[in-house]
Amino acid sequence: MLETVIVVFHLLAALSLVVLVLLQQGKGAEAGASFGAGASNTVFGSQGSATFLSKLTAILAATFFLTALGLGYFAKQQAHQLSQAGLPDPAVLEVKEPQKPAVNDDVPVLQEQKSDTTPKGDVPPPAEEQK
Repeated sequence: MLETVIVVFHLLAALSLVVLVLLQQGKGAEAGASFGAGASNTVFGSQGSATFLSKLTAILAATFFLTALGLGYFAKQQAHQLSQAGLPDPAVLEVKEPQKPAVNDDVPVLQEQKSDTTPKGDVPPPAEEQK
């Protein structure tokens, strides 16, 4: 139950963090606002939204970080509980089948060649000289 609540807060913090970062203006946009340009159309007053949105972003980032740590703790607990359940090691569960000899039923059988023309090694027989 608690894990589900933390997952919901984690997702909400992540989505809100993305939205807040996209709402903020870049550093280059503040140069014109310092001379009065654009101060009349801001939602958060002439001071701008830097203090409000940056503080809210920091709070959401801290919330995201804490919920990530909480989810990591729950994952560690579940892994520990599974290891204590008496389950065998996965390497032990691997069943190794004995190797069967290769069956050559699907390979066509060639007629035997004469033994005197068949080379006996890796070296081919010497070529006959032409006159």
